[in-house]
Parts: sequence; C-alpha cells; structure tokens
Amino acid sequence: MSEDLSTRLSASRPIRRSSGSGTAAILLAAVLWGSTGTAASFAPAGVPAGAVGAAGLLFGGLLLWLTSRGNRLPHNRFDWGLLGIGAIAVAVYPVTFYPAVARTGVAVATVTALGSAPVFAGLASWIIGRGRPSGRWLIATVLAVIGCAVLVLGPELTGAGTPIDPIGIALAACAGFTYTVYSLAGAKLIARGHPSNAVMGTMFGVAAVLVAPVVLHAGIDWLATPRGALVTLHLAVFTCFLAYRLFGYGLRHTGVETTTTLTLAEPAVAAVLGVTVVGERLPLPSWCGMAVLAVGLAVLTLPSPVRAAPAWNAFANRRNTRSGRRPAR
Repeated sequence: MSEDLSTRLSASRPIRRSSGSGTAAILLAAVLWGSTGTAASFAPAGVPAGAVGAAGLLFGGLLLWLTSRGNRLPHNRFDWGLLGIGAIAVAVYPVTFYPAVARTGVAVATVTALGSAPVFAGLASWIIGRGRPSGRWLIATVLAVIGCAVLVLGPELTGAGTPIDPIGIALAACAGFTYTVYSLAGAKLIARGHPSNAVMGTMFGVAAVLVAPVVLHAGIDWLATPRGALVTLHLAVFTCFLAYRLFGYGLRHTGVETTTTLTLAEPAVAAVLGVTVVGERLPLPSWCGMAVLAVGLAVLTLPSPVRAAPAWNAFANRRNTRSGRRPAR
C-alpha cells in the first residue's frame, strides 16, 4: 500500500466509524441480502442453484453498470487490477454460495459465509498494513460469530439436527472469502477517490459478463416462467442492484472490518424469513443466538464520538507548538 493511500485511509477512519448513515446503509443492505435464500427457494424445480444466483448477478450487475456509466473510472493499471480482482471475486460468490445453500440449507450456508467474512476481513486488513482491528471490533465480532453459531446449531442442540455437509461448509467459507476480497477491493478504490457508484457498477458489470456462461449452460427456458422471472427480478433488483448501491455508500463511510461484521445481520433476517415465509421452525437456542448476534451488532452501531477527540487534540497541539503557543489540555 502506498504511503499516500495509507495516510488517506488513516485520516478517514474516525469519520467512517462514527457515520450513522454508513452503518444504516450496510444494515439495510444486509436485510435485503437476507431475503436471498428465501427468494431462491421459489425458483422452478430442477434449476441448478448456481445458475439461479448467476442469473440474479447477470441482470443485477448489468443494471448497476448501466446506471453508473456517467461515473467512469480513470485508466489506471493499479485501479483496473483491483477492479479485476474484485470482479472475479463477485463472480465466484454466487457459484459457491448458492450450491452451499443447496447442500447445507439457507441458515448454515449463510452463517458460515457471513460468519467467516469478518475474520477474513480483520486478518486481511492487518496483513495489508491497516493496523490491528480495534477492541470494539473484536468484541462485536466474537459476539456476532457466537450468536450465528448458536443460531445454526440450535436444532442440533435440541436433538433435531441433520448431519452437516463438509463440502457445503467449504463452499460457504469460500463464498465468505470472496465476499471479503471484493469488499476490500471496493473499499480501496473508494478510498482512492473513485465514486462508489462507479466502483460497484464497473465491478459488477464485469462480473455479470463472467457469470453469463453459467446461466447459458444451465439453459434459459426457466427464466421465461412466472416463478423464474419473479425470482430473478427480486435477486437482480433488490439483493443485487439496490443492496450493492447501499453497500457501496456504506463502504465510503464505514471500515471494511466493521462492514463485514454488520452484514452478520443477514443470517438473522434469513432465519426470520424462513420462519415467517417458508414455514421453518427455530428452537429456543436459535432465538437466543439471534439475540447475542443483535448485541454484537449494537456494539458496532452505537456512536463512539470519543475516538475523534484525540486526533483533533493532537492536530491542535501540533499547530500550537509550531506557532509558539501553549498546547491545549
């Protein structure tokens, strides 16, 4: 990471952490993503799970690209390299996540993917030189991951569980990793001054082209059926276009570590929709896990104005020292 980029990221960090609009946008995006599994369950029978997710990305990605064409990115090799990495990660996500859902169920796949993402994000941010994650992030992430685990393992704890598919778990973890990769790529591009709409539109537009062969290989007849059209429309407009517009805005005002932890609200939304729409039942331990998850998210979303004061005082002291005045106390 260049010195200039590191300085800009560090300077913007207090503002991004204290932005209520950024965290609200991320949480709303997570709510929309939480409807993904429920919507996909209404797809026509026999359609491969990966093709359903790829179709949503194909049309949603093109919609993101078409609505951001006025905000073009400059021709810079480093930026285009980040966009390429992000686009590949975006394309890999649906072809790993949706098969994971088919093998392990909505709750297990969602929690594994989103529960692993904060860990990947925290480690990646540390490796690339953005410093160790804050104590607040660590506490919130631990609570959220524990809550997600209890949410998923609730049926097994009550003796009503089914064996967990290790391949499905591996696919879900891969989806969590790809989510972290394109989140980091998008955050870096936005931190370099590019409009969030342009970043998300270009990244998802390229990803849409990459997943087109998956949709074509599975056949497109199911897209013309009422069910297929409605499912694809929901995935494209709500869980892709609108959700990632909100996500891009949130990335501008919220750190990646915090962002990936906030998106742990998605499994809770998925579980509630499974109960209210699909007719699934959750045992008491699962509801307790959801409560712990909510506490972890609250730790991140509550304002923390104290962090901004030391940075400002340090800046004021440097100015006073240079001008010969006494430092502020």
